[in-house]
Amino acid sequence: MYFKLLLTFSYIGAFTFGGGYAMLPMLQKELVEKRKWITESEVTDLFSIAQCLPGIIAVNTAVFVGHKQKGALGGVMAAIGVALPSVLIVLVIAAFLTRFADNPMVQSAFVGLRVCVSVLIINAVIKLRKNAIVDVPTVIIFLVVFLLASFTSLHIAILIALAGLCGVVVSTLKKKPPADGGAK
Repeated sequence: MYFKLLLTFSYIGAFTFGGGYAMLPMLQKELVEKRKWITESEVTDLFSIAQCLPGIIAVNTAVFVGHKQKGALGGVMAAIGVALPSVLIVLVIAAFLTRFADNPMVQSAFVGLRVCVSVLIINAVIKLRKNAIVDVPTVIIFLVVFLLASFTSLHIAILIALAGLCGVVVSTLKKKPPADGGAK
């Protein structure tokens, strides 16, 4: 199982371009649909937690999934797996990019990659929305955070804390018993 975690996350790490957000569709396919290591709602929860923690979203997510499967060593194997392809690719690129960075073909390739990454991020947002924005209160939280993120310079940590606090308040209010004790 440890080797399977290493290989699965190496595959995810090797074929996901654009960072953590672009990784969501592949995580969904590999971990939920193919391997059934986590559920769709767990992907959303893990991804949300991974974004709130310091470090790389992909590594944080890998550690959570690996730990769920095989404890601390499983988390380490998943983290190594997801990071290793990037480290190797960056080392190779760093060795050659300075020679080719000004090449028009390389510049054109980067333009295409940016477009592709944008599409992958939009796809990830659409998939996250299905499990995250489920009722009127979550729509309101989404809109408030979206507007604050778009039109203010509030730090992302403040937005995340604000959204989490709103979620706690909404959840608490939903569970609160009626003032008349439920009698009619």
